[in-house]
Amino acid sequence: MTIKQRLKIMIFLQFFIWGCWLVTLGSYMINTLQFSGSQVGAVYGSSGLASLIMPSLIGVIADRWMKANRLYGICHFLGAICLFIAAQTSDPTVMFWVMFFNAMVFIPTISLSYTISYIGLEKEGLDTTKEFPSVRVYGTVSFILAMWIISLGGFELSNIQLYIAAGAAILLALFSFVLPDCPTSNVKKDKSLVSHLGLDAFVLFKQKKMAIFFVFAMLIGAALQINLAFADPFLHDFALNPDYKDSLAVKYPAILLSIGQFSEVVFILAIPFFLRKFGIKTVMLLSMAAWTVRFGLLAFGDPNGLGFILLLLSMIAYGAAFDFFNISGSMFVDKEVDHRIRGSAQGLFMTMVNGLGAYLGAVISGKIVDYLTVDGVKDWQNIWLVFAAYTIVLGILFAISFKYKNNRDTVNHVNKVT
Repeated sequence: MTIKQRLKIMIFLQFFIWGCWLVTLGSYMINTLQFSGSQVGAVYGSSGLASLIMPSLIGVIADRWMKANRLYGICHFLGAICLFIAAQTSDPTVMFWVMFFNAMVFIPTISLSYTISYIGLEKEGLDTTKEFPSVRVYGTVSFILAMWIISLGGFELSNIQLYIAAGAAILLALFSFVLPDCPTSNVKKDKSLVSHLGLDAFVLFKQKKMAIFFVFAMLIGAALQINLAFADPFLHDFALNPDYKDSLAVKYPAILLSIGQFSEVVFILAIPFFLRKFGIKTVMLLSMAAWTVRFGLLAFGDPNGLGFILLLLSMIAYGAAFDFFNISGSMFVDKEVDHRIRGSAQGLFMTMVNGLGAYLGAVISGKIVDYLTVDGVKDWQNIWLVFAAYTIVLGILFAISFKYKNNRDTVNHVNKVT
């Protein structure tokens, strides 16, 4: 196999693992294990806590001491063990800690997979800006496949989803042995404390543009975590209404949500065009606008008639909401930083999005859901409208504070934003 083919398989398995449980675990915890909104938020927030340190730390190790592809396999093996234990857990406190440890080893593998991809594509003499989206799209395809398997198999409210994820993690750990070698940095004589601790990427915060970018990446990450924790439970709650019990949205909510991943496929392939044409600021603003549309449509959607069309449109909006900040942001960071710290820079980006952002989004949204729940009935319309208002404010603040000029000649050459 060529390096690019191996990267596609790596990305496919990477996101298959996540797709098995990320969207549906909330429903399993609420409906089967009877967790509260705050407890579900805490479990999802555990990934945020783990991401405060681990992506940057793992990125530093990959930059300086261990080849990223070897470290990648070790992390997935440990993650498989955690998922297997989580499948046998019914206590909210134990579930929190098990998923916390899983996040400590899984979340860093996302940025590692990107770093391995960028290095592997460069080894083949390929332009990462043009070629990475065609690799990354395999992750979206596998995420969709995982969601369909879980939903059609009737595993959305079952721990089987965690067992399947654990099996895929073992497979990817073994596959890591055939991934392209990723050299560590040759710069090892720098005696500064910052360099020895591997905190080089934090120097990026000295650049006003990058500091603002990372802060808003964190805040958009909160919106993503809100969606992940509560979109599937929201659809499952329609089963309480006899008029909706036989609808597609109630029987197979994960399949309906997977339309968002189909939408991702289209928007991922459109990223190079949007970055070259408009630059990162406009792309990020489009993401925030898409999150507002996503939450607003969920507020007024239901499984029948016009309401179902609104739900479908919200799934399409999700593709732009996710890709235009998550994938574009990663590519932007890779092109902006010194390649000697690309691993730790990707780790820092992941820390802001899936660390601080994920933790704040999960915990605060869990409290909002509980606050807007009366006698066990959740006021989903107002819940989603609160989240939509949040992303509107976010977009306005970003448009005002992020100063950016899109140099088309530079972008067309190396996608370098100035």
